[in-house]
Amino acid sequence: MVRRFDYKDSLRLCVRPDLVSAMKPAETFLSKCRELVDAVDRQRPAIEQAADWFAETILAGRMVHVFGSGHSRIMVEELWPRYGSFPGFNPIVELSLTFHNPVVGPNGQRQAMFLENVSGLAERILRNFDLPPPSPQPSPPAAGGEGRVRGAAATRDSALVISSSGCNLVPIEMAEGFRNRGIKTVAIISRRHSEATPSRHPRGLRLQDFADLVLDTGAPPGDAMVEIDGLDTPVSPGSTIGGCMLVNAIKAEVALRLTQAGQPPRVLSGSAVVGPKRATELFEAAYDEHARRLAKLYEKVGLQES
Repeated sequence: MVRRFDYKDSLRLCVRPDLVSAMKPAETFLSKCRELVDAVDRQRPAIEQAADWFAETILAGRMVHVFGSGHSRIMVEELWPRYGSFPGFNPIVELSLTFHNPVVGPNGQRQAMFLENVSGLAERILRNFDLPPPSPQPSPPAAGGEGRVRGAAATRDSALVISSSGCNLVPIEMAEGFRNRGIKTVAIISRRHSEATPSRHPRGLRLQDFADLVLDTGAPPGDAMVEIDGLDTPVSPGSTIGGCMLVNAIKAEVALRLTQAGQPPRVLSGSAVVGPKRATELFEAAYDEHARRLAKLYEKVGLQES
């Protein structure tokens, strides 16, 4: 009788002591991710401060403007409108800066990375919304201090701008545009990566220079976290891991504040949790609320210029 050859035989043949190291990169990556958890956990006071501002905005019937270009759009979508999320956030994601699927050719990555550093694009994006006009004479950031400058009188809106490097022009100018309108602005960056990366801003400024509060993903310079023997460049970036933890921690804290204020959020919830009928009701109610909030951002666009 011939014995069948199964996968265990394959393992015995292939896994030699000198090949065990091939299993280590995944372990290294997961270990690095645990370090990111610790890095985020150390920022809980700042996370709670961001949640305070965002909850105030939502309770006032306004929206938290959330911008990310490049892969940072992942954090925007993680905040809203995915399941386990709720209305009150205005996701600002430009396809020209984030549509990476083609890689090359029309709508390719080269064009997206070029456009991410076109000065003036941020103001054209903000022109679409009913926001306070920018301060006519915005003051420059104070040396070495994020959040030490503000422009126009404070509004009920708030903003979150996400950029791992914090060095590309469009995210920087988005934060500057919010700041010049008196909108409290939170930045998510990878601080070590940002400080090791040359800024594309003509004055060498970075996203954190235009933020009232800065959160750090904890990712290293270059973002990638795993060294491979024989490969001269690391792999497996960490900023998305840290960024998603930050936005979900903020989201949970905002949900607590809204609920404690007597306005519990309408959370997009799976039928496996709340049943099909309730899931559908929440879906429709959340999207309807988003539409009503968003309508206010278009209500008086351009009237101040007429």
